[in-house]
Amino acid sequence: MVDNSDNGALRALRSTLPDEVVLTDPDSTGRFSHDEAEWAPYGKPLAVVRARSTEDVVAAVEACAEHGVPVVPRGAGTGLSGGANAIDGCVLISLEGMNEILEINPREQLAVVQPGVVNDDLRAACREHGAWYPPDPASSPWSTIGGNVSTNAGGVCCVKYGVTRDYVLGLEAVVGSGEVVRLGRRTAKGVAGYDLCGLFVGSEGTLGVVTEVTVKLLPGLRAPERTVVGYFDSLVAAGEAVAAVAAAGVVPSALELLDQHCLRAVDEWKNMGLSAEANVLLLGRSDAPGQAGEQEVDTLVRCFEEAGATWSARSTDQQEADALFSARRLAYPALERLGPLLTEDVCVPRALVPEMLARIEAAAERHDTQIANIAHAGDGNLHPLIITPPGDDEARLRAQRAFDDIVADAIDLGGTVTGEHGVGLLKRKGLHAELSRKVIDMHHDIKNALDPVGIFNPGKVFGDPS
Repeated sequence: MVDNSDNGALRALRSTLPDEVVLTDPDSTGRFSHDEAEWAPYGKPLAVVRARSTEDVVAAVEACAEHGVPVVPRGAGTGLSGGANAIDGCVLISLEGMNEILEINPREQLAVVQPGVVNDDLRAACREHGAWYPPDPASSPWSTIGGNVSTNAGGVCCVKYGVTRDYVLGLEAVVGSGEVVRLGRRTAKGVAGYDLCGLFVGSEGTLGVVTEVTVKLLPGLRAPERTVVGYFDSLVAAGEAVAAVAAAGVVPSALELLDQHCLRAVDEWKNMGLSAEANVLLLGRSDAPGQAGEQEVDTLVRCFEEAGATWSARSTDQQEADALFSARRLAYPALERLGPLLTEDVCVPRALVPEMLARIEAAAERHDTQIANIAHAGDGNLHPLIITPPGDDEARLRAQRAFDDIVADAIDLGGTVTGEHGVGLLKRKGLHAELSRKVIDMHHDIKNALDPVGIFNPGKVFGDPS
């Protein structure tokens, strides 16, 4: 990387961008310095560029490339792996202000948005046009489409409808030393060249800065959902129900798990009375129309009961059903109130969900640490949340050992270290354990080809895991 002074980069930024766009006061830049990954380290940025347009991003990248200054793109900061965390001396490019929905085209079943558009805002705008954008991360009321693209975010309904990558048709990005490229397409089909658009989805800002996204929409409004609720005495029994649903060939529109720790935390915060009813709560949904939906619901109930549910039934109260799924979305912030969270995001084959849940419980006992479990159980994406008392250094060490064991167990079961949160800083060691040396080298080759100056989010994802 070129060794020029920070002042040179700042002078270049200030010469091309308005004063209100370039922030350097630590009191102003501090809130941009990290995401929601409490355990991930972060540094002090040289400056924050609050981009309003692609031209602002180009100006920032050109200045950083010329002076060898790292560039860290940032959305709303809702990430959970440290991928958007500042590096000492970097320029953080905040894309929150680029928040226009540029086009919604129901006929072509697509929308074009800037990266700062909030997920739920896009979904609401699409509904007004009789269309649907499915990816729905738990952070959808706050997270941005650019951030969703960066981490290839998933969500509750992705067990049936897929993750962000399945809906990105095209994008605009600033790459290299400030060049603007358009990747992908607007057509329903297209196989010209390598899938460079897909390569950017999940790249966590390491290949360039995404400044516009074209997403695929599904036609029509979503069908009403039927909800099935199951109470279980143990995580393993709930996991057996998940495996049974998969074996039955049913693809629910949601299949979510919350354990006693999550239920109690939500109760203490919102007084919903959930923890008195079950040790583990499994929530299934079907949005299949008519008789097919009824059959799916019957199958879910049967699978829950045969796996040992202490109680299971279809919900006849839509308000109650919605409240249960609201509790699922509230679980993470409710647990945050108890102390710093070390957040896992492993994914295993669905048939091995019971085994993985058993191993998580064993890790908690082995390392004397409290682990709460939330899961997109239907697609094997588990989120063990390791809770540590504030200021307890010994507990942090035990939690880190449990974290490492859970990652190793997921890999041992043929799984992956991240299903939707990304690698960022927290999962680099796990990524190097999951992928072969040759595959790691291939990623480095791609990174070097698209980022020859080495400025885009250096050290993240494939950086030194030690």
